[in-house]
Amino acid sequence: MTELDRLTRDLHTRIAKAIRQERVKRNLSMLAVAEQAGLSQQMVSYVERGIRKPSLDTFVRLAHVLRLDLSQLFESDGKRRNKA
Repeated sequence: MTELDRLTRDLHTRIAKAIRQERVKRNLSMLAVAEQAGLSQQMVSYVERGIRKPSLDTFVRLAHVLRLDLSQLFESDGKRRNKA
């Protein structure tokens, strides 16, 4: 595995964790997030578990439902704040 592969994997893992943490924090089910984002529940599950590498469009949809700026998905846990 190359350094770039590791960086990419780590980034996807961090984003997946952020999405799950925000969903749980807001007491939303995967189904609720999926419906609001126009995605399947299975896709949300795959994203949260890091099984799929979603498109930018999918990240934007999930960030919107979770009331986050897209950039916040890339931040560490302590730095994320909700959009006003």
